[in-house]
Amino acid sequence: MKKVIRILGIFLLMFFTVTTIVSCSDDDDPANNEFFAGTYKGSISYKDADTDISTNDGSVFVTKIASGTKYNFAFSNSIPDLNGIEFEQQGDHTLVMIGSTATSYIRIDNDELKILYTKDGRTWTANCTR
Repeated sequence: MKKVIRILGIFLLMFFTVTTIVSCSDDDDPANNEFFAGTYKGSISYKDADTDISTNDGSVFVTKIASGTKYNFAFSNSIPDLNGIEFEQQGDHTLVMIGSTATSYIRIDNDELKILYTKDGRTWTANCTR
């Protein structure tokens, strides 16, 4: 009887371990998670009076901060970060920056990040996927 319980216990442990590993993925939805962190890769750029950086092989690490509506964007290639940008949910799985205009917006969903953000004479862009 002890042997059967031990085998059953090992089986259940393996089942829960495999289930946990499989359920963790890059498909986390930034709109529906309390905590979100994900890397988007693709073309990014930054321009100001003294700097002009552009690459097709860059990345942006996106994190949702404690407020629940604000996000931080950490760029590769020595591009300055964007922090504390506030979002609202649009549709089921898309977040759009509050105050978006035709010349300044950030849109993020499960698979795609698009940025055209201008502030104080500085411009960030990103066209990335995950």
